Amino acid sequence: MTETEKLSGIAASDGVGIAKSYLLVDPDLAFPYNQTITDVDAEQARLDRALDASKSDLEKIKNKAEETLGKEEAEVFEAHITMLSDPELVSAIKGQINDKKINAESALKNVTDNYIATFEAMTDNAYMQERAADVRDIAKRVTSHLLGVELPNPALIDDDVIVVAHDLTPSDTAQLDPKFVKGIVTDLGGRTAHASIMARSLEIPAVVGTGNAIAEIANHINLIVDGDAGQVLISPNEDEEVAYAKKVGEYFARKREQAQLRDERTASADGVHFDISANIGSPKDLDAVVASGAEGIGLFRTEFLFIDSDHLPTEDEQFESYKAALQALKGKPVTVRTMDIGGDKQLSYWKLPKEANPFLGYRAIRISLKQDNIFRTQLRALLRASVYGDLWIMFPMIATLQEFRAAKKIYEEERSKLIEAGTKISDHIKLGIMVEIPASAVLADKFAKEVDFFSIGTNDLIQYTMAADRGNDSVSYLYQPYNPSILRLVHNVIDAAHHEGKFVAMCGEMAGDPIAVPILAGLGLDEFSMSASSVLPTRSLIKHLKVSDLKTLAKSALDQDSNQQVIDLVKASTK
Repeated sequence: MTETEKLSGIAASDGVGIAKSYLLVDPDLAFPYNQTITDVDAEQARLDRALDASKSDLEKIKNKAEETLGKEEAEVFEAHITMLSDPELVSAIKGQINDKKINAESALKNVTDNYIATFEAMTDNAYMQERAADVRDIAKRVTSHLLGVELPNPALIDDDVIVVAHDLTPSDTAQLDPKFVKGIVTDLGGRTAHASIMARSLEIPAVVGTGNAIAEIANHINLIVDGDAGQVLISPNEDEEVAYAKKVGEYFARKREQAQLRDERTASADGVHFDISANIGSPKDLDAVVASGAEGIGLFRTEFLFIDSDHLPTEDEQFESYKAALQALKGKPVTVRTMDIGGDKQLSYWKLPKEANPFLGYRAIRISLKQDNIFRTQLRALLRASVYGDLWIMFPMIATLQEFRAAKKIYEEERSKLIEAGTKISDHIKLGIMVEIPASAVLADKFAKEVDFFSIGTNDLIQYTMAADRGNDSVSYLYQPYNPSILRLVHNVIDAAHHEGKFVAMCGEMAGDPIAVPILAGLGLDEFSMSASSVLPTRSLIKHLKVSDLKTLAKSALDQDSNQQVIDLVKASTK
């Protein structure tokens, strides 16, 4: 029996997919470069039609993405629509048509190539580098409309396939139907790429960054995608197909078993209880949270109420969203993070100052304390909604005790005003902070005397501790959630909280990570908050573990030398 050809890549989304390959290859978008035109008005009108058609496409894709992926993941398409409406961009393209008397395709290419080169040159700012991919995506779409060439439409896939592509844009991924798309394989990409994040949301197994999938895989041949091991089997033999089909069966059996835990409380094999909560971006995500059987909402990312709007949300608009979340959870805790705008979350209608490094700049609580009229509006809406459930309010990006005290002072002022006006407010609101800056993690013992709870935001805590942007492929090897330095910071926060009798949660991606969960449970974390799709798998994992064993595991993990040693330790201890 000949040995099956295998491709190795990055395990971007768990699971196993078996189906025929479907090559998602771009059509020929070649055009006569710098072709001279005589009718400038007609050429600019042709550009306007292509821009309008592109925006219409993106609206449809965004709506589909909201249905399949949720509001938060669909926001990338709103950003693309905003780019196409940018007067500066459109004016530059039309300027080239007018001044150089060239065709719209060439003018578009000249201007967008300049944007792409500028963004890619920002090697110290991964957020801005990622914008190059966005510009490339919209330029391709507009060019296709100028040429009258139809782009591949993944939304039309209606048979079981494994999508193979050089790379997948957010637009492509959002159109994939998980009923038919059984796997994804790409030449490019990493775990933090848009396509990988969306694949996990859709629960489609994915292997990315293979380097040569398009070159090695023909259309309509049998493939197996092992999203757990990061491997792709090309034209597998019968024995391999049988073995992997068994894995698929085991996966769905696990899903059925996990579904039975929906109405159970989370408890370990030796009876220790934990809270498994879900993260949301807007009230549209509530149905998935309720369906998952989550024990609460551990993170309501309220910035998406601002991003989804064309204006600063009013007090009443925010009130309705917070009220909806509290009512849907029927008395279970709802932790609402105040506005976390800045960094990679920008508003089209409110321009923040341009910064060399926006992730370390003017964002989150720093904006709220300076622009306190916006902060006060949000706090009033939260206070008014508090009577509809169990509200916990969390301040993001807190670095110093003085920041927390300033935020609490504003909260108390607005609370007093509402009470004086006769507004009913809950007596049981909790105030806490998101621990995502190493300074607050190190000083957790001081914070614990003043806050009601902590929620550890590991996505930022890891990259700030390791001084490595998780969106930068060149330093992605340093994004190490299990590095003992990270675990020791987490341990410090948990110990400090418990010493003062305070509650501590985690709402970063690490909270639903099967390698991290045993360690975190052993360290005594009270709440794990994650995407709704991870709630039942995590509850099932904890059900099969003994905390008495996990305490020993956690202690040993803190004493390891490296990220990989911790991984090996967990795998050996939880077989």
